[in-house]
Amino acid sequence: MCAKARAAPPACKGVAVAATDNTTHVRARWGLLRHLAALLGGVLAASGARAVDLPEDSAEALFHSYNGGGVSANGPALLVRKQLADKVSLSASYYVDAVSNASIDVVTTASPYSEQRTEYGLGAEYVYRDAKLSLTTTSSKEGDYTANSVGFDITQDTFGGMTSVSLGFTRSNDQISKQGAPEFADEAAHWQYRLGVTQVLSPRWVMSANAEALADDGFLGSPYRVARVFGAVVPERTPRTRSARAVKFRLIGDLGTRDAVHVDYRYFWDTWDIKAHTAELGYSRYFGERWLADTSLRFYRQDKALFYSDNATTETTYLSRNRQLSTFNSIGLGAKVAYKLGRVAGTSMLKLNAAYEYTRFKFSDFTDIRTGEPYAYNANVLQVYLTATF
Repeated sequence: MCAKARAAPPACKGVAVAATDNTTHVRARWGLLRHLAALLGGVLAASGARAVDLPEDSAEALFHSYNGGGVSANGPALLVRKQLADKVSLSASYYVDAVSNASIDVVTTASPYSEQRTEYGLGAEYVYRDAKLSLTTTSSKEGDYTANSVGFDITQDTFGGMTSVSLGFTRSNDQISKQGAPEFADEAAHWQYRLGVTQVLSPRWVMSANAEALADDGFLGSPYRVARVFGAVVPERTPRTRSARAVKFRLIGDLGTRDAVHVDYRYFWDTWDIKAHTAELGYSRYFGERWLADTSLRFYRQDKALFYSDNATTETTYLSRNRQLSTFNSIGLGAKVAYKLGRVAGTSMLKLNAAYEYTRFKFSDFTDIRTGEPYAYNANVLQVYLTATF
């Protein structure tokens, strides 16, 4: 939550045979993961299911657009990757959000506003034998919010490349202010610890399990949001500490006819008594040599925080009417297509991608005070991007 209203080789008879079998398994695994990654359009990369290898030299330009619940956000993004001596890969990114906010929180308690958020990122990846070390840092700034983070990850292949183990850590620090109130200034710190295991089950199936531990400290609410007690407006009061856990399981399979499928499940719980379930089913397929299509269906359900109330009947130490802390569910349907344009002006491959997702949000205990009815809205996300590999 952000502060603004706003996852054994067969027995061998000799050393020579054992070495041959091990190489065969590694090559088979690399081939399987690369094939599945191509079919699933990056799903494997997101899950950590990949051989220890550096990404290709590439450049990517993206335009993104979000519209839903009275909020619109759009802007460009750029990403560049470059290898050095086949051991190190450096990356740099630039991301812009131009936001117009007239959400339910804003229109019922304040005036709509517009702002721009800009984010810069740098990354480095280093491969040594069967291990890959990754270091990333990001910095983002908007009118009343500044966020900086640094992360470190290590991925290690074991058992002849059939199993990958990954560990990661991210530390973030946010500086929060309030427009029109120069006397307000606060901060928040965030820690995230990650552990993941990816296992090749067969020549066509890969499974991964990932766990996260999160801890937040500082100002975790919004200086703009208000709560209600017997219909009267009072400032939101949110605890200054929070810890959470999450586990995610993913099964990915090559169906053998130039298509693949993935099934995901994630469970989240925290010390604010929020419990959330996410389930996703996805399918990918090649059409000819140039077209790749993906589709996915995702369901999310969440229970409310201990101190959440739509309209409290008593004063408590902590009180919030943040709809992101209420009881709600969402259903999202997404589609993505990728088209290989071929070799253009010195590139090894130029690819055009387009992705769209429609999501329906329904709230059980958050009402639109203008109508008195449970709140619901639709959100649309569109991405169009061009990728060039060298």
